[in-house]
Amino acid sequence: MFKVDLNCDMGESFGRYTLGNDKEMMAYISSANIACGFHAGDPNIMDQTVKLALEHDVSIGAHPGLLDLHGFGRRNIQITPEEAYQLVVYQVGALQGFVQANGGKLHHVKPHGALYNMAAVHKELADAIALAVYRIDPEIVLYGLSNSELTKAGEAIGLKVAHEVFADRTYQKDGTLTPRNMPNALITSEEAATRQVVKMVKEQKVVTADHHEISIQADTICLHGDGRTALLFAKRIHEIFQAEGIKIETV
Repeated sequence: MFKVDLNCDMGESFGRYTLGNDKEMMAYISSANIACGFHAGDPNIMDQTVKLALEHDVSIGAHPGLLDLHGFGRRNIQITPEEAYQLVVYQVGALQGFVQANGGKLHHVKPHGALYNMAAVHKELADAIALAVYRIDPEIVLYGLSNSELTKAGEAIGLKVAHEVFADRTYQKDGTLTPRNMPNALITSEEAATRQVVKMVKEQKVVTADHHEISIQADTICLHGDGRTALLFAKRIHEIFQAEGIKIETV
């Protein structure tokens, strides 16, 4: 039987603003990436989301991003490796506090948005992020884009790494995600998304936006919980995986 982790970005509400379907999505995932207050989230939301994950026996990860609430952490901001190290330590430490206070253990770290994509291609940023995670706790799993500079950095320093793939995003020939400002970046067809993710898990391959087939390592799959049809898609993924003999299990 094939096995894969199913993760979802969560805790991305802020103050009076609600984003995502966290409570409903928890029933369908094995790992939760919880925002740490820079791109989204706040102390109240972090505490609530940690408790929700523990109630559902879902592995908890920190989801640190750039300091960019207005842009939801999706705008490239030029930072130094030292700044990347510091913002990861700061945010992971904050979430780790809530996890420990609620009797849990932090399982993984997955950078968010622009920070994630920048670290996928810039070795110096990737090395700084991996170092930050390693110094906090070398037992923490580092989630990064499959076959990226971030996963290479994590493996080089001795961290357990989860190579991540995306059900609802298209890929470029170099294995990076198609930028969101391009018209074909998102896969909106449920059928196309499920077909892509099954191929990635069972064949370790993906067809790029320009129709090339490339190799990919699929340890964990990201579902975006803030999408309009996210809950329906999560249910459909479960149905398809059961039919295809794919077990959902934390890395």
